[in-house]
Amino acid sequence: MNTSLHSTLFKQRATSQIPRKQGPLKQFVGSLCRAEYCGLVPCLVALPCSAAQVENPSKHHVDGAFQPDAFWQTFHHAEITVNGIKIHYVDGGTGAPILLIPGWPQSWYAWRFIMPALAASGRRVIAIDPRGMGDSSHPLEGYDLKTVANDVHQFVEALGLAHDGQLYVAGHDVGAWIAYAYAADWSADVKRLVVLEAALPGITPPAPAGVPSDNANTRTWHFGFNRLDDLPEILVQGHERAYLSWIFQQKATRNWVFTPDVIDEYVRVFIQPGGPRAAFSYYRVAFSDSGLKQNRLRAQTKLTMPVLAVGGQFGVADLLTNTMKIVANDVTGKQINNCGHFVLEECPKEVTEVLQDFFRNR
Repeated sequence: MNTSLHSTLFKQRATSQIPRKQGPLKQFVGSLCRAEYCGLVPCLVALPCSAAQVENPSKHHVDGAFQPDAFWQTFHHAEITVNGIKIHYVDGGTGAPILLIPGWPQSWYAWRFIMPALAASGRRVIAIDPRGMGDSSHPLEGYDLKTVANDVHQFVEALGLAHDGQLYVAGHDVGAWIAYAYAADWSADVKRLVVLEAALPGITPPAPAGVPSDNANTRTWHFGFNRLDDLPEILVQGHERAYLSWIFQQKATRNWVFTPDVIDEYVRVFIQPGGPRAAFSYYRVAFSDSGLKQNRLRAQTKLTMPVLAVGGQFGVADLLTNTMKIVANDVTGKQINNCGHFVLEECPKEVTEVLQDFFRNR
């Protein structure tokens, strides 16, 4: 992506000062996830133990699908204050609204390939940065899912998104945690729910005890690491690019989609003041005793709206579908073949088709 195009994309949100040199954290993280840290993984989730890398058919296969100039003719940046914090979002299109929620360690930008097609199908499309993510505020507290779900509800109320009928909601990764909590806590707001590539804290059954496979450890070690008090901030500081690059490379099957420019944007939002602490706080709170209790209480009342659960073949596969069947009455599962965890960017065409079919004329 050339410099002028990059400037157009982010509306003067410069990323050129972000260093691309990888520090020693890459080797450090590698040793952590191979052995020393494996003791924290068995209490997390049972993920598929096989992985694959799909050959890149073209180095510009995905980047070529995103046209910033055309994108910003439909969409615009906006901000609003809810619950005393700034919420940033990208908004465009007209029609029944679809709310898109990103996951860790990302922002609204993860949805960029999918948003234009949804808008072109006659929908208003809003991709939000929840508290502590992207260009929204990074407060010290409030990362429990009850508070974040309330943020989303207040955001929806302020924009009038549910006034003409219920809202369509989709969330990926931590965004799926938020989307589920929102649908459970504010069910009157949500007409249809999509969750992609996640395991729900306190609900997804834990993996069997014992040392995980190398592949499972590589894909899940960060759950335990991110939960530690203070240490992640200490170790990641100054090595943010190496840390995020490692995550994207290891958890994606089509990892060529994470080009230097894409990494630039995710590093830009991650290194904002309070950014790392906010990102790690989602894990610290969700897997705390109180966080697990919140979700277990939610699970006692099943969702009644239709739910679509999407997993990558080399991501969570059908784990999320099976999880949602625990907490919802009407669940459809979909697996995206030859795709890893970051389905929104690895397989945008397939995900767009799945979403359009689930939302079409309903």
